Amino acid sequence: MANILTISRIIFSIMLLLFPAFSPTFYFLYLIAGFTDMIDGTIARKTNSVSEFGSKLDSIADFIFIAVCFIRLIPILNIPTFLWIWIILIVIIKVINVISGYIIRKEFVVKHTILNKITGALLFIFPLTVSIIDIKYSGIAICTIATLAAAQEGHLIRSSSLSQD
Repeated sequence: MANILTISRIIFSIMLLLFPAFSPTFYFLYLIAGFTDMIDGTIARKTNSVSEFGSKLDSIADFIFIAVCFIRLIPILNIPTFLWIWIILIVIIKVINVISGYIIRKEFVVKHTILNKITGALLFIFPLTVSIIDIKYSGIAICTIATLAAAQEGHLIRSSSLSQD
């Protein structure tokens, strides 16, 4: 059941490409995709169906959801240059973390830390608040937490303090 929800998030995410950003249908699909992200892990834990495959599928679904949202939102948002630079630095740190995880563990490693979950929640809320909170302020908050999350993840990977979660 949890993996079905995760796969549905991938489908809803791809469907977002078919509708204008901030349209009612976009918001509807966006909220459903976000809801499946919130409950798939809980269902997996409650039904004792947590698996490495499910965890990796969840990470892939998260990546697709974020990528689609970037594709739909970036062209219409006026993101300040300093935020672009900050976002690129966070991406570089995350790529280094993935490469480090692969070198150390010989597998794709993604940590589901509290800071990563907070970053995900802030990113999810962002499109819902973009019309009422100036992007430079919400961007600073999101990038600050994302930077801390990426640094923590890198530390955990390189200190070999990894546990599967």
